[in-house]
Amino acid sequence: MLFKYKGIDPSGKRVKGSISATTLQEAKQKLRLQSIYYESLLPTKQLSLEAFSKREMSGVMLSSFAKELASYLNSGMTVITAIKLLENQHENEKKYSDFLGAIKTMIDEGRSLFVALNTQKVYALPDFFLQSINIAGQSGKMVSVLSNMGNFFSAQSKVKKQVGNAMAYPLFIFIVAIGMSGFLITFVVPKITSIFEDTGQELPPITQFVLGISDFLTQHYIALLVGIILLIASFKIIYKKVYRFKRGLDGVLLKLPVIGTLIQNYELGRFSYILSLMLSSGVAYAHGVKLASTTFHNTALQELFENASSKVLEGNKLSNALQLSKGVKLKRNFMQALALGEESSEVANILDNIASLYNEENEDKLKLLLSLLEPFMMLFIGLIVGVIVSAMLLPIFSMSLGAQG
Repeated sequence: MLFKYKGIDPSGKRVKGSISATTLQEAKQKLRLQSIYYESLLPTKQLSLEAFSKREMSGVMLSSFAKELASYLNSGMTVITAIKLLENQHENEKKYSDFLGAIKTMIDEGRSLFVALNTQKVYALPDFFLQSINIAGQSGKMVSVLSNMGNFFSAQSKVKKQVGNAMAYPLFIFIVAIGMSGFLITFVVPKITSIFEDTGQELPPITQFVLGISDFLTQHYIALLVGIILLIASFKIIYKKVYRFKRGLDGVLLKLPVIGTLIQNYELGRFSYILSLMLSSGVAYAHGVKLASTTFHNTALQELFENASSKVLEGNKLSNALQLSKGVKLKRNFMQALALGEESSEVANILDNIASLYNEENEDKLKLLLSLLEPFMMLFIGLIVGVIVSAMLLPIFSMSLGAQG
């Protein structure tokens, strides 16, 4: 990862530049070694031809690769034979076949599976996956590590698919509601209410309100659409490129009542499972914590754990380092379980249980939220339609009452 910095060198001159490091903490250490006092240090994207051509391997593909390779190795095949068999089976999948071909060539040259996976240029692979493969190759636990990794990526893909499927219906209802409301307000309401305007009758406030919205949408709908698209695109770019904005927003999301709990459960559950897998694979605790800390999607949590992981490398316990760190307040049961695991030397087992607990808790919460979302969407549609119908019918009632009077 590339970090840009601005600061003062030992001679007192202002300097700026970039430095390559795995984590923010590592970048800070490198600058200290160079006696550079940094004023700002922010991560940036490293632009290169390789970065454009190399994209992340999907969870489904990673799961399939790990499980198939584990199955072949478990049957007694050598790594090179298993890779050749995989390449023949997936010869119609161009990019994946190129990936397998690159690995096969390097293993044929005498390199290990870890080196082949780490140096191939087709897909970007997660660091914790590569390091687990490295340790597995040294400890002779390749089959079990690949099986565990396959199950992990499969479970992650399953969760994403479940959430996507569950959100499909409410999202469809929302789009239909917006489309129908826009059509009624823009085309139907003006034609009906124009009849009453010709009579010179004063329209009810709700009708005037709906007509105002109708006039605005009719006159500015193109600018509105362009504005929404630009707003979404700008937000995505700023969130991706501006570290402070991303860090601030991620911190705010963690403080939201229900969403914050869901995010923390998901992130801590994944961290716990990955660290548990690496410890079971023979990765040293301090190294495992450092690698697992890079897997957080939430920047606020990632920063917290990366700072704590540097203290673990110095010999401190992770639970103590997290307790003393400033920033996000972690769930109490996670902190207690982690401390218990470190005291009893059962970190892998306890974190595995914590991961299962958080996954089950999130599943229950998501089911409840989605079950409440559907009636809320129906209520939302009913409210919009009710307002529009009222805006059209009230002038009729007013006219009838006026005629009777």
